[in-house]
Amino acid sequence: MITDFEDTSGSLSETLRQTLAEIDTPKITLRHLFDLIGEQGLLFLCAMLAIPFLLPISIPGLSSIFGPAIILIAAGITANRLPWLPKRLMRKELDAEKIKQTLSRGLGLVGRIERFIRPRFKGLTAAGIPSRINGAALIFAAILLMAPFGLIPFSNTLPAFAILLMSIGMTQRDGLVVIVSYLLIVATLIYLGILVWLMVQAGQGVSGLLGS
Repeated sequence: MITDFEDTSGSLSETLRQTLAEIDTPKITLRHLFDLIGEQGLLFLCAMLAIPFLLPISIPGLSSIFGPAIILIAAGITANRLPWLPKRLMRKELDAEKIKQTLSRGLGLVGRIERFIRPRFKGLTAAGIPSRINGAALIFAAILLMAPFGLIPFSNTLPAFAILLMSIGMTQRDGLVVIVSYLLIVATLIYLGILVWLMVQAGQGVSGLLGS
């Protein structure tokens, strides 16, 4: 059983600053990254892994690494157990400088978001059924993050914001932020639905031209 995903005394921005200061190698593995901030709670890990996708166009291929990690962590939160993470995923090496650059760019944004964070609507972030539902929403948002539209602006950004806000909202007991996260998940579904519809329409147009 786990409890470290509930109340968290620190802030994500503080954790980010500390993590950035401690990354001092050319390459970094997920295991090392997790070790740096693991004591801050599983949800902070989800939030930090979502930050590289807050830019309109994220680093290609990163969602295939961070997405599964977020899913497995969220699955642990949903089941109220420590998450299982495959060794191959944990040993995956990443360019430390690129990770530091993206985290640094996200630091200012996180700081601005945290100004509005405060405990409210606590029932939406309580342990038990609410946390399990929110954990399932995190899993779904991570699946959306992994959708094969990474080079299309905002296709990664919307679910990344949903993961970030859900994680911060749950750790800081801010139910209003959790609600906003759900709205972003709905917005992601609408946006991706429009993209798929446009692709189908374009495909039909090309088929019509070739057929004529």
